[in-house]
Amino acid sequence: MSRAWIAVAVVAFVVAGTSTAASAQGLITIQKLSAQLANELVGESVASCAQKGYTVTAVVVDLDGVRQALLRGNGAPIHTLDNAFYKAYSAASLTLARKEDSTKAVADRMAKAPATTVPQTPLPNVTYAVGGVTIMAGGHAIGAIGVSGAPGGQFDEECARAAIAKIQDRMK
Repeated sequence: MSRAWIAVAVVAFVVAGTSTAASAQGLITIQKLSAQLANELVGESVASCAQKGYTVTAVVVDLDGVRQALLRGNGAPIHTLDNAFYKAYSAASLTLARKEDSTKAVADRMAKAPATTVPQTPLPNVTYAVGGVTIMAGGHAIGAIGVSGAPGGQFDEECARAAIAKIQDRMK
């Protein structure tokens, strides 16, 4: 008799699990920049900084932190490749929960209450350096750009924002 109850319980569990899985299935739509627009964005960022005499690298990532485009400007130091990615990755991953728009906003928040906001363990690929900017389209984050190599993160961020402004009307 107990084996029968176990068999019934197993069947009920499988049926319940199957119906839950079936209701959880479906498709989601995620927006991100096209390859062409992502490449244009890194190009505009590098060009904007070059006009000011800064040799930088720019990286665009989607919301999963996957690189979509990268451009190392002429003469940009080798470490800017990683640093630009870290800034973009951080902007894509850290700014969403609090609706912040840049790594600068994250760093400013953390500076106000470091004991409660600074992670106790290092997170891979995360930096709190200024120069990462969330890319917004239609009021929603769709990715991020990181720029590295100017003589200060605020200048990296200026180049990123100038580039975003140039393509903003085509992010639809």
